[in-house]
Amino acid sequence: MSKHLYKYLRTEVFPTPFCSGCGHGILMGAILRAIDELGYDMDGMLFVSGIGCGAWIPSPHFAADTLHVTHGRPVAFATGAKLFKPSLKVVVISGDGDIASIGGNHLIHAARRDIDLTIICANNGIYGMTGGQVAASTPLGMRTSTTPDGNRERPFDLCKLVEAAGGTYVSRYSVHQVKPLIRSIQRGLEHTGLSFIEVLSPCPTQFGRRNVSGTAFEMLQTLKEDCVSRQKAETMGSEELKYKIVTGEFVTS
Repeated sequence: MSKHLYKYLRTEVFPTPFCSGCGHGILMGAILRAIDELGYDMDGMLFVSGIGCGAWIPSPHFAADTLHVTHGRPVAFATGAKLFKPSLKVVVISGDGDIASIGGNHLIHAARRDIDLTIICANNGIYGMTGGQVAASTPLGMRTSTTPDGNRERPFDLCKLVEAAGGTYVSRYSVHQVKPLIRSIQRGLEHTGLSFIEVLSPCPTQFGRRNVSGTAFEMLQTLKEDCVSRQKAETMGSEELKYKIVTGEFVTS
């Protein structure tokens, strides 16, 4: 990470707890770059996270006010903080299990209300920190600690879920798409209303080893190959898109 970004970090807690090859470190850097380029003062921001690997991105790393709360409840706590002090820029950063599985009910109602929050969901398709269990975003057929023969339940498309619930800025990028991801985070931060940014992040430890996904580099390369832009997807047939992940901005109202 560039040394000029160290001012946003509690360097006494380094190194990070992320496993080798985890994409969450890339996401952490993208978030800080977005904040730095916008010129935001972290004294006017609050970062909220729950329990899990993604939740460790802001807390304890960011040199800012953070709430590290109970599993599945970051959106609820963030809502309370925003209502109490509307001038705060409130940002939720946590994992797919925390935000969309255990916390799914809070997510859809925050979107329904179009609360002025920025929600960044670090999606690695599994419960990473708490044992590698199946999550609401685990792809069909993928093995987890609770689905050793492969997941048989259809995963949520988190962006479609939030869009249908009423989110007014919705996007998806992978950690391989760093520059578009930074721009999307900036737009989410500047947006008034519910912003939801899904970030696809490889998990070599829990997801990769159970699904023989190769090295961390190979997982990142696979993510690059699997992702197609929304614009390109519009020119592709259903069979071509069957095993692809569409990325881009889906709602910008």
